[in-house]
Amino acid sequence: MAFPRPRPARPELPRQRVQTLQCGQGAVRAARFNADGNYCLTCGSDKTLKLWNPHKGTALRTYQGHGYEVLDAAGSFDNSQICSGGADKAVALWDVTTGQVVRKYRGHAGKVNCVQFNEEATVIVSGSIDSTVRCWDCRSRRPDPIQVLDEAKDGISSVKLSAHEILTGSVDGRVRRYDLRTGQLFSDYIGSPITSVCFSKDGQCVLAASLDSTLRLLDKDTGELLGEYTGHRSTTYRLDCVLNEQDTHVGCASEDGHVYFWDLLEGSLALSLPVGQGVVQSLAFHPRLPCLLVATQGQVTLWREDTFQPE
Repeated sequence: MAFPRPRPARPELPRQRVQTLQCGQGAVRAARFNADGNYCLTCGSDKTLKLWNPHKGTALRTYQGHGYEVLDAAGSFDNSQICSGGADKAVALWDVTTGQVVRKYRGHAGKVNCVQFNEEATVIVSGSIDSTVRCWDCRSRRPDPIQVLDEAKDGISSVKLSAHEILTGSVDGRVRRYDLRTGQLFSDYIGSPITSVCFSKDGQCVLAASLDSTLRLLDKDTGELLGEYTGHRSTTYRLDCVLNEQDTHVGCASEDGHVYFWDLLEGSLALSLPVGQGVVQSLAFHPRLPCLLVATQGQVTLWREDTFQPE
């Protein structure tokens, strides 16, 4: 006789503030965990990037090389490299240990809103206000991109990658998914300018945040609308949306100083987290833990679940 497996523990949401990083970078435009969630990057309006251990609250390194504010950054899978994009229209590739710019890619005609590595960190994918997504080969010396995706009719606000797909959100109100294996483009019309997109962890769904103060969950393959989540305020700024580490809740930054989480299936509001005054600039969810990074104005706060005991 087989015993029934124990029910998995109810997922916890981050509710207690455990660290505050005073970044000293002007306004923090983006905060991003690295691949394993042990470190994070912050992008400043003072043209710098900083690497932190957010769990201990320690700054590890500052990276200088952009000519204008840094808008997004990402770490490679092995933590040896960083890519970043900025309002100087440039995409930079950095060596983590030396702090030097290894290569700078110029080709965008406007500020670079979002950057991502592919899985092997051989290609950087960047999205710009110039309505294009550009793919840069990190290993070659070629100054021009290996591919330009120019189907969008307005600025690209968000880019995410899976093993064989590029997901983009654009101000023209469309979520586009490029399947690199089949060479196909899938497009879903939301109707309101999109500020952020992301894949669910299981790769079945796409989450999109837009300027009509609504989060939408779409079936990746059919484009069917699976859920709508409202209650936050998003009308002006480019705000991030996230899924928690277990795909049970969707979250979004808000212009009212809160972060909101909804139950993915029920659609009910599960948590309204009062973070601070003013707009929540950026959000990042830890890949494995109920742990959240939140950027507001010049600081980043780290939030953990109620049962978490700081050392």
